[in-house]
Amino acid sequence: MIRRTAAGLALACALGGAAQAQDLKAEVIHWWTSGGESAAVRVFAEQYTKAGGTWVDSAIAGGANARTAAINRTVGGNPPTAMQFNTGKQFDDLVEADLLASIDQVAAEGKWKDIMPAAITAAVTRNGHVYAVPVNIHGQGWLFASNAALAKAGATMPKNWDELFVALDKLKAAGLVPLAFGDQKTWERGLFNATLAGRGGAAMFEGFWGRRDVALVKSPEFKAVAESFRRLRSYTDAGAPGRNWNDATTMVIQGKAGFQFMGDWAKGEFTAANQVAGKDYDCTVLGDKGTPYILGGDVFAFPKNKNAVAAQTLLAKTMLDPVTQIEFAKKKGSIPVRLDLDVSSLDACAQKATKWLADKSTQVPANELLSPPALTGAMEDVVSQYWNDTTVTTDAFVAKVVATLSAQY
Repeated sequence: MIRRTAAGLALACALGGAAQAQDLKAEVIHWWTSGGESAAVRVFAEQYTKAGGTWVDSAIAGGANARTAAINRTVGGNPPTAMQFNTGKQFDDLVEADLLASIDQVAAEGKWKDIMPAAITAAVTRNGHVYAVPVNIHGQGWLFASNAALAKAGATMPKNWDELFVALDKLKAAGLVPLAFGDQKTWERGLFNATLAGRGGAAMFEGFWGRRDVALVKSPEFKAVAESFRRLRSYTDAGAPGRNWNDATTMVIQGKAGFQFMGDWAKGEFTAANQVAGKDYDCTVLGDKGTPYILGGDVFAFPKNKNAVAAQTLLAKTMLDPVTQIEFAKKKGSIPVRLDLDVSSLDACAQKATKWLADKSTQVPANELLSPPALTGAMEDVVSQYWNDTTVTTDAFVAKVVATLSAQY
């Protein structure tokens, strides 16, 4: 606590003193509204307050809703101080419209290129200028398990996808929900991506989202991935449609369900429920062809506003402060975006993530880093139809995927 307070005071002196004459009120639009997410964003708010600023929280449930609200306000001339996006291409239109402020000086002074993965710094850079501050690294394709549910079913944590289906069958036979799922389009795509990377491998994932390789999609290997994805639906429960992702996580926390595929932000829910990784729950990334760590995260972009420059600068530096990064990661379930920090205080799942991140062969760029939002949205529709409509054959799904990848997005 003493170290934490001292760090906050040091940050305030170093960053806040020069901007005392300017307005340091920062309205921040974000979509972190679940229990674990709310605890995490409070770390940012508290650290920013310690640094001399005033945090104005504008939480809007749902990533798409929050982004739409922030973009509309920016285009309409009433921008927030900062607004959340996923790491990737979601703010490209704002850059092209010259509505975002570059933070080149902050990035240069912080030596971002030296302390962050190249894929992350590239994801916030457009035409040589930096337009957003990366705040974390998320792995998107984690498998979480209730150790109590596995024990009840006589199942074990799988090491590959074939073992996963064995465990799912045992959970179903034991009368438990094998796979907790929040059946919404975003999470259908997330589950598809976990299957694509897990069964098909990193090359297939990048070929699909990055190169839009239609020959790959027409292959027997991709068809097998699609069939594995659809098979997972038989292990979900009747309450899955429309369920929030964090409510699905709660099913695992309570031992009512065995598994959940979700990004490591779900770990924040386990932490908020006082569960311990390796004891109460387990976590892994399944891959038949190596460990496919789907690398994504969150960033905050800053709309142009001459009256908010000081607040935006202070906010960017505060979010990347070493103490802030570690404390935020503990609550959020992510790992720090800075690679120069001591992460020994993070949990067992985070230790796995940092190990995978250090190995470039395991890193798979998230589809948000590889494809524009329009393609992501169109593919979500195709994946959702295949998941929900059993009359759509796998061959018909493949044909629709080919058509979507071939379209001009």
